[in-house]
Amino acid sequence: MRILGGATKFFAAAAAALALVATFPSQSQAATGTVRLHVVKAGVVIGGSNGEGVLYFGHRRYHLRVTGSGIGTLGVATVDLVGTVSNLRRPSDIVGSYSDAGAGLALGGGASAATLQNDRGVVLQLQGPQTGLQIALSVGGMTIAIQ
Repeated sequence: MRILGGATKFFAAAAAALALVATFPSQSQAATGTVRLHVVKAGVVIGGSNGEGVLYFGHRRYHLRVTGSGIGTLGVATVDLVGTVSNLRRPSDIVGSYSDAGAGLALGGGASAATLQNDRGVVLQLQGPQTGLQIALSVGGMTIAIQ
């Protein structure tokens, strides 16, 4: 039986390390999906939101639940958002808290747009019409869960 030389051992170890690193997901392996959300927001100073939606990812549909809270809101409004979800490796990556800070006013109808990110690096780029009356000088956020 032949004993491996120092250089051969080094190359064998390097090949094993490369094979291990290659199994970890990279940014290039992350995929993009689409999402539709319907959210109702209401509040007097402290506000809340509740809604549902669908994630379309990997030729499948995943039903979502959306909840949230905020400080500095007044009024009631509904918003129907559509957009893209990027940096997904699996559907459960969309689960989590997304934060938002901003100001806005919706009287009757208007457009909403937001780019949000969770702690897993998933980015939501959303836009859509908002109806109702709402004044917001708020710091708030939303949480998404798969139903």
